Amino acid sequence: MILAEPSVFAVALPAVVFAGISKGGFGSGAAFASASILALVIEPGRALGIMLPLLMLIDVSTLRPYWRRWNWRDARRLLLGCVPGVALGAVLYTVAEPDLFRLLIGSICLAFIVWRMALRAGLVKLSGRPLPGWAGMLAGTVAGFTSFVSHAGGPPAAVYLLSQRLDKTTFQATTVLVFWVLNMMKFVPYAFLGIFTLDTVMLDLVLAPFAVLGAWLGVRAHRVVPERLFFAITYVLLAVTGTRLIWVALT
Repeated sequence: MILAEPSVFAVALPAVVFAGISKGGFGSGAAFASASILALVIEPGRALGIMLPLLMLIDVSTLRPYWRRWNWRDARRLLLGCVPGVALGAVLYTVAEPDLFRLLIGSICLAFIVWRMALRAGLVKLSGRPLPGWAGMLAGTVAGFTSFVSHAGGPPAAVYLLSQRLDKTTFQATTVLVFWVLNMMKFVPYAFLGIFTLDTVMLDLVLAPFAVLGAWLGVRAHRVVPERLFFAITYVLLAVTGTRLIWVALT
């Protein structure tokens, strides 16, 4: 059983707290690092199955502080696009080998770093005008797919939301709403595909308090911790994790 493996629990506990902090205070963009880190020690499908219920618990824990502070128009556009993205991810899961998912997750980790650093360096600039509604739906489709295969829907959603020039709290609240609904969308196909097992459920029960703790810390960190510091730590974690996953997939 997973619970009998100390290495899995030792990796899962800080990973879950990190996911809570990211989703609770920093727009969910880096929360997928937790599933990526878990995929280093267990099969990727199991890692996804462990993280989804915990991410849903974090979603519920962070709804109240941001309730009705979101932008519903932008959230609706993203969610409409998420539906075909989730369906595409479910189809891929039925035909893909675990190494393909390791390769996808690792590549997404490194792509996330490149995208964030390019934004910081000014190499990539978002349009001065808000992206149109169809772009929001397209971003939602990409987010739905990447979220299904690696819980990494944050970056494509952020590209669209950042173009809308939302204030910090509206951006965070809209992200919380979108991923609360998106994670519920994923739950049924995950269950149908057998991604959840008795082992993953038992580990989730043990880790649930730490998920709530991470969300609580994230809401408070949203007000006091510099985003630059948080993402600097994230970049290191994702660089190591992504490189290792790609290496394992290709060797």
